[in-house]
Amino acid sequence: MDVKRTLDGISPEQLRGFFVGWPNPPSPHTFRRLLAGSSNIALALDGNEVVGFITAISDGVLSAYIPLLEVKPEYQGRGIGQKLVADMLEQLSGLYMVDLICDEKMRPFYERLGLKHGTGMLHRNYANQSGSPPAKA
Repeated sequence: MDVKRTLDGISPEQLRGFFVGWPNPPSPHTFRRLLAGSSNIALALDGNEVVGFITAISDGVLSAYIPLLEVKPEYQGRGIGQKLVADMLEQLSGLYMVDLICDEKMRPFYERLGLKHGTGMLHRNYANQSGSPPAKA
């Protein structure tokens, strides 16, 4: 399993199969735009197939936020998520704080990787979950 930190040579077609369970997932083209707009990325590749990814948004000085980590279901349980988190934390190692918000069921996964539980607040606009604003009436 290789980890790549750029989108060089990655097409939208290679980004299919993610956002499992999302009622309104981004298209592969929107997903590629999301990756391109992130401060940092890491992609897990099995040959030419992208099987996992992680993103970060950072000010490049003190802080970063990790909004997304996903591994395709058929590749889960192989340590790919751990490898992606480790790679991202290495990329962000010069910063003061790296934060993320996760579902409660994911807390043990992140705690095993050295992250600590904190408290967060959030706002979601599910109408924009696909990455495209809803059509105006």
